[in-house]
Amino acid sequence: MATLPINNPKRILGTLDSYLERETRIILFGRAALTLGFGDFGGKFGATQDVDAILPTVEMTRIESDIQFWEAVDKTNRELEPTGLYVSHLFTDRQVVLTERWLEKIVEIPSGEYKYLRLFRPSSIDLILTKMMRNDREDLGDIRFILERDRIGADMLEEAFKNSCKVEVSELQESFLKMQPLVRKMALAVENGRSIGGVAEPAGYTLDPDWWAKLTDEFRHQKGREKDRDLSL
Repeated sequence: MATLPINNPKRILGTLDSYLERETRIILFGRAALTLGFGDFGGKFGATQDVDAILPTVEMTRIESDIQFWEAVDKTNRELEPTGLYVSHLFTDRQVVLTERWLEKIVEIPSGEYKYLRLFRPSSIDLILTKMMRNDREDLGDIRFILERDRIGADMLEEAFKNSCKVEVSELQESFLKMQPLVRKMALAVENGRSIGGVAEPAGYTLDPDWWAKLTDEFRHQKGREKDRDLSL
């Protein structure tokens, strides 16, 4: 008998739902959003051990006073602690990079199996921006997945970069800016691969097994040149 694929976000959210007392909207990001927000294609991210969510600043007064929600999160984490699963980071939209009107573009995730939870994720463009705050191979792989799945071009990314909001933590903002050339290059590589193939790519489509090395090599050299220049001043 075939085993079902791992879907830890679904287990975490099912536990959270069991402790809620009324309808509650959660805007997922991170790998939970990839697992649940991209249909069957997102299944390969199901081994992630946590669920991250964005809390809209305009709703924070209500969210902060929603005692049943915070108690449900605490009970969920305590119940799942032995398994290593948990509801992790709950960020406000001033703590992650997003476009100015991100909340108007959130995408609904089917939530019929839950009694109270109503799930959403940011638009694919906004999800990409949230994953540009670290120079991390895993995040870049996730960005590449989104670019392939939703056919996001370099021109769309450029517009999003211009309309992004500055985050509170300067180090994250700096990383976001430094990642832009690398993500632009990745978007162009995906576009070129698509135009050559002429058809929609299957799940797990690989442009080049050395995509990470080739994309980051120039980026590393550029950082090295910047460091040498600073030392010579």
